[in-house]
Amino acid sequence: MSAAEQHRADHIRSFVLRQGRVSDAQRRFHEQGMPRWGLPYQATPLDLDAVFGRRTHRILEIGCGMGETTALIAAQHPQNDYLGIEVHTPGVGSLLKEIATRELSNLRVIQHDAVEVLRDMIPPGSLSGIHIFFPDPWPKKRQQKRRLIQPGFVALLASRLTPSGYLHCATDWEDYANQMLEVLSGEALLTNMAKDFTPRPPYRPQTKFESRGLRLGHGVWDLVFRRKA
Repeated sequence: MSAAEQHRADHIRSFVLRQGRVSDAQRRFHEQGMPRWGLPYQATPLDLDAVFGRRTHRILEIGCGMGETTALIAAQHPQNDYLGIEVHTPGVGSLLKEIATRELSNLRVIQHDAVEVLRDMIPPGSLSGIHIFFPDPWPKKRQQKRRLIQPGFVALLASRLTPSGYLHCATDWEDYANQMLEVLSGEALLTNMAKDFTPRPPYRPQTKFESRGLRLGHGVWDLVFRRKA
């Protein structure tokens, strides 16, 4: 059994759906925006050319949070198409508001478990890039099996990248950063674009939360790996 197949068999969710408050605006944009920019989960591969109406570079972001970074990247790079995955309704509603407000035609949203989306909906070799920015660190020792960056999932991610496609992870937890470095370095299809960690690439905006943390002396670690040709 391959690492990706083992991960499918042993799949542990890396998120917990909480009953967070959904504002009236978030609910409205969710209801109005999902039929237009949302893609429902399906157990068959997407035709990405049909989804976006063109053929170009496709970038997937896992865990969009409240959507500001995802929308800003899409707005600044209109030559690319972007898929955002987020499970929490307030975040999806906020991201859909960003899409509507910015009039973005190159961004779509999937509200579902990222592992199942990658496994079932994203064709192999179809992505030019994958962004995983500040995933839940699950800091307690007993929780770390829930961390998203595990060998099986990284094997799945690598299989969805085009040759020379990149995987960019970022975290503000040093322990998780070191685990990411170890796991990504252990994937045979990937090669590190730096000796270990890399300076923040210019296409990743610095969030307000990140800026505050840096002022307080907190660290942020970026890792960029590329799929071997």
